[in-house]
Amino acid sequence: MAKDLILLVDDDGAIRKMLRIALEAKGYKTVEAVSKKEATESIALHSPKLVLLDLQLPDGSGLEVIKDVRTFSEVPFIVLSVMSSEEDKIALLDSGADDYITKPFSMGELLARIRTALRRLPIEETPTNWEKEGLVVDFVNYQVIKNQTQVRLTPTEFQILTFLIKNAGKVITHDVLIKKIWGDQALNEMNSLRVHITQLRKKIEDSPSDPRFLITEPGVGYRWVNQ
Repeated sequence: MAKDLILLVDDDGAIRKMLRIALEAKGYKTVEAVSKKEATESIALHSPKLVLLDLQLPDGSGLEVIKDVRTFSEVPFIVLSVMSSEEDKIALLDSGADDYITKPFSMGELLARIRTALRRLPIEETPTNWEKEGLVVDFVNYQVIKNQTQVRLTPTEFQILTFLIKNAGKVITHDVLIKKIWGDQALNEMNSLRVHITQLRKKIEDSPSDPRFLITEPGVGYRWVNQ
C-alpha cells in the first residue's frame, strides 16, 4: 500500500529522478514541480503530506514558496540546501521551514528526517458538512439544501463548491481551480469555469449579482466567504 504523497520541488531533473526513485522504492507517492509557481499550485491541488524544497528555483526563491504557502497550509517543508552556516539555518527555520538537510546528503538521513516530519503531522478532521444562513452543503451525501429545499447541482458544480468551501477564505486562482476540476492538462477551460460559477451562484446565492459567499477576485480567481 502506498504511503503519503511527497512533493519534490527542484529544477534539476536528475535530482528529482533520484529522489523519486528512492522515495517510491520505500512506498511513498510523489509529485514533482520545477518552479515556485508550480510548487504553490501543486500544494493547493494535491495537498501533499510533505514538501522537499530546493531554494534555488528559476522564477524565485524556495523561501518565497514557504511564505506563500504558509498563508493557507501547514504542510511540512524540508529544505534541501547548500547552506551550511548556523545563521543561514536559523533563517530557514524562521522563514517557516520545518527542517533542512545540507547537500550532499545520504538517502538514509533524508528518509529519517521525512519519517520524523510526518510523525509531527496532526490528525486531520474532514468536515462532513457546511452550514450557514440557510445554506447546507453535505459533503458525504453530495447534497445541497437552500432554505430547507434541496438544490440540484451538476457533479462539476458540486466539485467546485466543495473545493472552494474547504479552502474558505483563500483566493483560489483560475488556473488552480481549472486544474483541480479538469486536470493538469486542461486547456481553454476559462469560459467553462465562468459558466459553472454563474450557474452555481444562481442556485446557491439569494442574489447572484451580489453574492454573499462565492466572491470574484477580479483578474485572479474566486474566494469563498464564511462570514
